[in-house]
Amino acid sequence: MLTLAEWEAVGLSLRVAAVAVLITAPIGVALAYLLARNRLPLSFVVENLVQLPLVLPPVVTGWVLLILLSPESVFGGWLEATFGLRIAFGWFGAAVAAGIIAFPLMVQTMRVGFEQIDPSWEEAGYVYGGTRAAVFRHVTAPLAGRAIAAGIVLAFARALGEFGATIVLAGNIPSETRTLPLAIFTEIHRMGGELAVLRLVLVAILLSAASLTVHALLRRRLPSRTDRPGT
Repeated sequence: MLTLAEWEAVGLSLRVAAVAVLITAPIGVALAYLLARNRLPLSFVVENLVQLPLVLPPVVTGWVLLILLSPESVFGGWLEATFGLRIAFGWFGAAVAAGIIAFPLMVQTMRVGFEQIDPSWEEAGYVYGGTRAAVFRHVTAPLAGRAIAAGIVLAFARALGEFGATIVLAGNIPSETRTLPLAIFTEIHRMGGELAVLRLVLVAILLSAASLTVHALLRRRLPSRTDRPGT
């Protein structure tokens, strides 16, 4: 059985991961669609910026976020003074860090789904007088629905395991920012924490395996370019 502190770490991880995908999903869908449908020179720059957190060391991403969002920074100070929103060293900061790290995986998965859609179906919507927004809502989004869901699930799984950027931006504060990975890290460095590490690792494996199973099921049923609505 998990202790109260361990349950808090698990619950916080789930909340952080859920908020992370809620924050990034709308932006991820929009960017994935634009990258799949546009081949402009600037698309290459945008794609590289989106993928940057995937290749940077997470602690570097966390450091950049800390510089931008700390209360002493211009933007972080403005957020706190205007909205009372303190991102650094709070659980919301952990969600921001996890969302940024998971964002490239979300966008890439969604983009593949959009690219698999036959453009002729969208063109048919335009022929019948649909606006771009209407065609996206009634044609593109339903056809790419499984890819969008798969991207969200994969990002959720990645956010659950985020460590480096989180500890830099949010810290390792018990009951506030100590997520499951940070709790494991803490117990590893505590004398007599072996059993706690084992319990938490098992929970991490179960959560990750469940997320990846859902992702795999969604990916297996992504549409091909020859698929048609309703088939």
